Parts: sequence; structure tokens; C-alpha cells
Amino acid sequence: MTLYGVGLGPGDPDLISVRGREVLDGVDVVYSPGRLSRAVATEHVPESRIGDLDFPMTSDEERLREAWREAAAEIAPEARAGDAAFVTLGDPNVYSTFGHLRRTLDAFHPDVDVEIVPGISAMTAFATALDVEVEAGAGLALREAAGGRAPTGPDRMVLFKVTDAPETARGLDRAGYDVRFGRRLFMEAGETVVTEDADAVADRDYYTLAYAERRGLETSRATDEFAAEADATDADASGGVSGAPDAEVSDD
Repeated sequence: MTLYGVGLGPGDPDLISVRGREVLDGVDVVYSPGRLSRAVATEHVPESRIGDLDFPMTSDEERLREAWREAAAEIAPEARAGDAAFVTLGDPNVYSTFGHLRRTLDAFHPDVDVEIVPGISAMTAFATALDVEVEAGAGLALREAAGGRAPTGPDRMVLFKVTDAPETARGLDRAGYDVRFGRRLFMEAGETVVTEDADAVADRDYYTLAYAERRGLETSRATDEFAAEADATDADASGGVSGAPDAEVSDD
């Protein structure tokens, strides 16, 4: 049978894909790696079908490897006997814990079939939340910016894990970038914040991202002409009205 890696989307239960919802409806057990993904999953499946996994909050790689081995050992029998799912916020292949599980299964349980169900990631959801258009032909880089880091280079960047927004903002300002921040975008847990003020998101929150665009960046898009034409039409119409002489009214 199959283990499905299901992307839940950015956090709003309504933003899961139709395919993702169908998979969750059909599997025998749904494993969750954390509180936020669990909260979204329970909007779609009963808690009785949720399997919680324990991952320590540590940077100790040996402890983390042991936790992934234990998780794989728990999940593999369920995936052999029936269908199971492992849910993650965003997309399973973008900045996700699912990659660790998949590699562990490949190493110790290679007979388990794995299928990915993509989800909306913060990398794309940010554009709607921050009202940013990434037009055709534009370059966009994905960077991690934990601990106040301020990566530079491309004209446009999406920065993840912005844990020291003021320091990141200062570094990007010195490098010639304008920055907007988004926190907990499309999430029901916690307050969603969209702001250009780094101090408004100064407290540490793993689910903070930033969009940085090089200051003065010029774009040229075919439909930009429409705005110019509309302005010219409005100006002509306004000139015609205001420039016309007043008509004389006669009683004859």
C-alpha cells in the first residue's frame, strides 16, 4: 500500500487541495509532526485517526536521526498494511520535514511506496498576502534568513525563517532593498501580520517571511501601456470639458 506525503497549504484549512482532502478521507491513519499541522488536519479527519509523532526541538543531528528512525519504524507497518498519510504545512518538498522521513524510509524500509500530494507553500502564498506580483520573466530567489541574516544578490527574494526582522531589515536597507514582512500568512493559529515595519514583527516567530525587492527596480510589461492609455484618455476628456467655452443661453 502507500504512504502519502500531503501538503496542507499555508495553514488555512480551506486552502488544502481537492486531492489532498480526498487522500485524507481515504487513508487509515494520518501522522502529524507538530501542533500546527495537526490543527489543520483535524479540520478534515477525526482525531481518532491522527497519529502524533515526537520530534525533539534540538539541533543535535544524532538525536534527530534517532527520532526519524523511530518515526519511520512506526509508520512503515501502517503503510504496508493499508494507506497512511504524513501531513505537513505548505508543500512536502519545500522546506519540509517530509524529506527527512522519505530518506529514512528509503534507507530502512525501501518496500514502502511513497506518493507526494503537493500543497500551496508560503513561497507562493506570500504573493497574495503581500499583494506582490511576480510577473513573467522576473527572477525570484528563495533564501533563509534566520538569526538576522540579510542575504543579497538577486533583484527579488523571498526570505524564510526571519527570526530577527529588525536586523534583517537593516542589512537589506544598507544593501539597497525595500522589504515587506508577512507573519503567519493564511494561518488560523496566531495573528496574521503584513507590514513594512520590521519593529512590528520584532519578536521571534519561525513563521515570519519577508519579500525583498531591489530599490528602484524597473519593470516593463506589455499591459503597462493600458494604464498610460487610460491616463491619456482621462486627460483628454478632462481637457475637453474644462477647456470648452461656456455656452450662452438665449431666451429667443
